[in-house]
Amino acid sequence: MRKRISANLIIIVFFSGILLLVVFHRTAFAQELPTKIRISNSGLSVTALPLVAAREWNFFREQGLQAEIIMMNPAISNPAIAAGEIDYVAGVGPGSVAATLAGLPLRAVWFSSNRISYFVTTSPQNKSLQDLKGKKIGITGGIGGTNHVALLVALEKVGFNPKDFIILTTPTPELLRSLESGFVDAASLNPPTVFFAQRKGFHRVLDIGSLVEMPGGGLTTLIKTITSKPDEVRKVIRALQTAKDAIRKSKDKTLELMVRTLKMDRDIASSTYDVYLTSLSIDGVPAREGMNNLVRSVKSQARFADRNVSFEEVADDTLAKEVAKELGYKVK
Repeated sequence: MRKRISANLIIIVFFSGILLLVVFHRTAFAQELPTKIRISNSGLSVTALPLVAAREWNFFREQGLQAEIIMMNPAISNPAIAAGEIDYVAGVGPGSVAATLAGLPLRAVWFSSNRISYFVTTSPQNKSLQDLKGKKIGITGGIGGTNHVALLVALEKVGFNPKDFIILTTPTPELLRSLESGFVDAASLNPPTVFFAQRKGFHRVLDIGSLVEMPGGGLTTLIKTITSKPDEVRKVIRALQTAKDAIRKSKDKTLELMVRTLKMDRDIASSTYDVYLTSLSIDGVPAREGMNNLVRSVKSQARFADRNVSFEEVADDTLAKEVAKELGYKVK
């Protein structure tokens, strides 16, 4: 009898031990902390939609990431990433390319959009671009910036000499007011501002984005992050790309997000969404022409003008291609 009781106790202890090990393993796994990352972003705009969606719809969390989004002026983000204060910059633009060419080891690793959604908008008395010759066109971002260079390229593509126009830089919040007051005769506007202008009777005479391939939004990081943490970079790209796919597939869900986070009314959000879809990079892989145009924008500022810049010096499309293939996109 005693032997039987002892045998039963051994069995009970054995299986209890196994149960405890299973519970401990599951608990430890459940308590495994997500990887913390810090991403800078210049502001909540349509360009930032995949970033906002990845956070709000838990795509970062699904990848085991705890993403902190920090609003930061692009001029500050480059020294911040160099100092290790942030891990990623949510954007690809002249600022990041100029910093790369100046020696900061950055690379564009993912595109949100292949084209920027900007339109030359003017008053009804100006029927076409021809009517704007010799007149003032307002832009944001400064001479040599993305908007400026894109406007120059677009004007040339439709047969105009950019020197036939007076191009002025205006702070973003003031651009529409400058157009309304007549301080500028036309303005390069993007959604949703272009739709507010249309409500006031202004109209579009040039679709810049349809003529110029240049990234709007994206992801930039250091070479050492790409080489030392490729799995993490893939997870960040996958979260953003998955968010972008969800945006494309669900207008109603995206409009709710835009109204709530970007503070648009639903009609403006709907029009903005429709234009935004036409600009998207479907697979997210950095495009060579887009990067070449960014390099051109930097060179237009008389910086690195004599330097031949290869795609590999400013972008690394390896991980974006891997993620795109995992998600079922056909990429070269």
